[in-house]
Amino acid sequence: MSPAADPVALIGSWKLAEVDEGAGDILQLTPDKHDGLLLFDRCGVVMGTWRANVNGLFVAGASGRSVSGNDARNCRPGPELTPAWLGRAGAFRVEGDSRVLLDDQGGHVARLLPGAKPTPGPNLLPSPAELPVVTDEVRRAFAPAAALPAALTPASRETLLGRWVPVDARPGRFRSGGPYVELRDDGSWRGSDGCNGERGRWVAGPAGDFLATSGPTTAIGCENVPVGFWLMKAWRAGLDGDVLVLFDAQGGETGRLQRDE
Repeated sequence: MSPAADPVALIGSWKLAEVDEGAGDILQLTPDKHDGLLLFDRCGVVMGTWRANVNGLFVAGASGRSVSGNDARNCRPGPELTPAWLGRAGAFRVEGDSRVLLDDQGGHVARLLPGAKPTPGPNLLPSPAELPVVTDEVRRAFAPAAALPAALTPASRETLLGRWVPVDARPGRFRSGGPYVELRDDGSWRGSDGCNGERGRWVAGPAGDFLATSGPTTAIGCENVPVGFWLMKAWRAGLDGDVLVLFDAQGGETGRLQRDE
């Protein structure tokens, strides 16, 4: 693994620089699977998740926001919680003490400078995280994923675009519509487990590399198909003929989907 693409090196508290918007804001990245991303800006805190791998892929998305401070009236969250610059990030590189976020074409998105220390106001929740010690367990969580089975064709960004449905989703099983995932060209995905709307962000790379985050969702109980969970657990994606197969870090299948015709 190249030191320039060590995902563990992203863990820390960073000050944003060389970015279209939000220069001076503070980004905290921890291994927490639920709220591992905290972005402290003038309005409060954006909470979300992030993923990265040893080939330099990076993806992040927001799942919530807390608003506080004197400017709260001008900080009402819109429908898209993920800042535009963060949504463009699809890769990263380590450069000395700083980290650089790149778009999927290798263009510069932001530079992360070390040593940032957010100081929340009295109503600012959540509070800054205690940055963890990077243990062997943390390093194992970011270790290279198992290779795709040789019989499968690595999925690329182009072959992943579009709307997919679970292979075993039986017609008539769901009250409204059915489970699906739509992987969009702007790096976002939308979908449903059969009852609840889901969304997030995704990125793909060589050798079937695939990473996704999941954002806000409704919580209606039903006999669902957890397609969003399949995406979040996946590290690789391959094509078995016309069937898209997602795999976790150990090479186990997380789900099978086919194109929605």
